[in-house]
Amino acid sequence: MTLDLSRAVLLPIDIQKGFDDPHWPKRWNSDFEANALAVLAHWRASGRPIIHVRHDSAEPGSPFAPGQPGNDLRPGFEPRAGEPLLTKSVNSAFIGTDLDLRLRRMGVDTVVAFGMSTDMCVSTTIRTGTNLGWKMVLVADASDCFDLPDGRGSTIPGRMVHDAHVATLAYEFCDVIETADLIGLRVAA
Repeated sequence: MTLDLSRAVLLPIDIQKGFDDPHWPKRWNSDFEANALAVLAHWRASGRPIIHVRHDSAEPGSPFAPGQPGNDLRPGFEPRAGEPLLTKSVNSAFIGTDLDLRLRRMGVDTVVAFGMSTDMCVSTTIRTGTNLGWKMVLVADASDCFDLPDGRGSTIPGRMVHDAHVATLAYEFCDVIETADLIGLRVAA
């Protein structure tokens, strides 16, 4: 795959403790956290910019509400010095935030996104970013999602939900890459 990431920013989305709350259905990607940490470590080693995204829910009782333990980022995903944290209260990291302006000021042209969950905040952020003119890239195996009720009494397995969203995003909204391929890319400084 040829992918120019020389002017790219990494966008880890909503890798928060609240997704461990027992009310969530089963997740499918047992390699999610290891892959996401590998992407983050690789990107940090390259010295390229990172903007962390955290969901600050405005819904009463949400585990993602500010001040709740579930609002915290998972261990290892906390921003380091010089890595800004962007907070949002809706699915897209572009809506109600200054993300678009930050990216323009940084002089980047590509956003590499991954996180929780593929079908919700990751997908919505990628779609919005594409609509705003950004080159979007999804690290598919560094993302995860949940089994979902189908509205007819059955459940759609999380892997199927993930695969359908990745296919839709790849068809029209972004390039899709896997962790090993991202780490193997040579990027001009």
